[in-house]
Parts: sequence; C-alpha cells; structure tokens
Amino acid sequence: MELFERTGAYLRGHFRLTSGLHSGEYLQCAKVLAYPAFAEELGRKLADKLRTAVDGNVDVVLAPALGGLIIGHEVARAFNVPFLFAERDSATGHMTLRRGFEIQPGQRAIVIEDVVTTGGSSREVIETVRAAGGTVLAAGSIIDRSNGRADLGVPRVALEQMDVVSYAPEDCELCKQGQPVVKPGSRKG
Repeated sequence: MELFERTGAYLRGHFRLTSGLHSGEYLQCAKVLAYPAFAEELGRKLADKLRTAVDGNVDVVLAPALGGLIIGHEVARAFNVPFLFAERDSATGHMTLRRGFEIQPGQRAIVIEDVVTTGGSSREVIETVRAAGGTVLAAGSIIDRSNGRADLGVPRVALEQMDVVSYAPEDCELCKQGQPVVKPGSRKG
C-alpha cells in the first residue's frame, strides 16, 4: 500500500468500479505499474507467493486485458514462462483469446489480475483456459478488495488484502449524498 500512496494510486472519492459497484476508494494500479522497477518488484513478490500455492510446474500465465497486462507479464517473467492475455470480445462481451494466443490441452496456467473486487474478469479467463483444455492452478492479484471473499474456484493469493466498502448503485450512500460518480477504470460503462 505504501507504493500506492507514494505514487498517488490510492484514490478517494466516489467511483463506479468495473464490477458496476460503487465505492469511496479506488486503486489505480496503472499508476504504480507505470514504474518498471515497481512492476518488476510486485510481479516477483506475487510469483513468490504463488509458488507456495501451486503444485508443480507452470506452463503459462494469463491475464484479462487491460488491468492485468503489466502485472501478468511480470509474473510470467518471474516464472520464466509465456504470457498471454484475454480480451473482451465486442460482439459477445466475453473474454476471449485473440492475436494468435492459444492454450494447449493439458497446459497448466496461472491467472493474474491487478485488483480483484468480485473476481468476475478472473473467472472469465479461468473459464477460457478450461474451455481450451487447460488447467488453472491458481490465481493472483496485487490487491484483493474482497478481503478473500471473491471465490474463483482455484487457490488464490494477493499481495494486499483490503476490506473496502462497495455498494450496489441503488444502495450507494455516496449517490444518496449527491456526490458525482467517476468511472476511472479501463472498461466503459
């Protein structure tokens, strides 16, 4: 969290998260990961934690675009394996592998995110790997906003656990106070 504070990546206000929930806190990982030395350090630390969660060798690291790109790449570097990313298909709205990326049947994967709130994007990437015949050994993130409550169906680690209050839009205390909402993430909506 010290890196988030130092780089101005820990924001306070009224935010609409990628999940659709509202929150008074937002972690802009891109501001921390803009510094290659910080990205490498966080990737190495996350890979070290993941090594204790996985049984056996890792063949590939995957992440959802856009948030998981840099940290996923750094975790793959630490494992010395290829890095692939899934993108949201504009026609279907689902995560898919494009750009010639493929998971081979039997490949053992780790899925990486920058921040997990509900785990939705990570679950979609996990399903993409499974649909291709791969196995997801574990998932990891820099920050876990759910404080361990988001269930991805695989072992999961995070460098930092937080218990951040989130609201459904219709129940949002910040909306009721008339505070304008900001959508700072990469996904529209």
